[in-house]
Amino acid sequence: MANEKTLSIIKPNATLDNNIGNIISMFEKNDLRIAAAKLTQLSKEKAEGFYIEHKDRPFFGELVEFMTSGPVVLMVLEGENAVAKNREIMGATNPAEAAEGTIRKLYAKSIGENAVHDSDSAQSAEREVSYFFEKNEIVDRF
Repeated sequence: MANEKTLSIIKPNATLDNNIGNIISMFEKNDLRIAAAKLTQLSKEKAEGFYIEHKDRPFFGELVEFMTSGPVVLMVLEGENAVAKNREIMGATNPAEAAEGTIRKLYAKSIGENAVHDSDSAQSAEREVSYFFEKNEIVDRF
């Protein structure tokens, strides 16, 4: 098993619904530790840059608008196989397909307002973490 870091974002619908603590608790109960965290409001430019791979998709504008509509919590999570574990805890992107007890089943409003973002691979995690965090902002706990 590998110790990994991954990016997690608690999206505007979940922050505005006051579910930050509930979501963080789910990560911690599943042996993921917070190595960095910040509450922020994404600018349009920052959101567009983060989701650049989706720029030609029909939902891009709506995604950027949603991600800039309220505060988000940006986190670096770490632990054994953190990428896969985080994805399991979050559940399927579509909350209607998410397993019972997962974050998206509990806190998502729709496929668009699905409460959380997670890195989909170790390579994506590395890129996404460095997009939002400087190295000196991340506490190495291993």
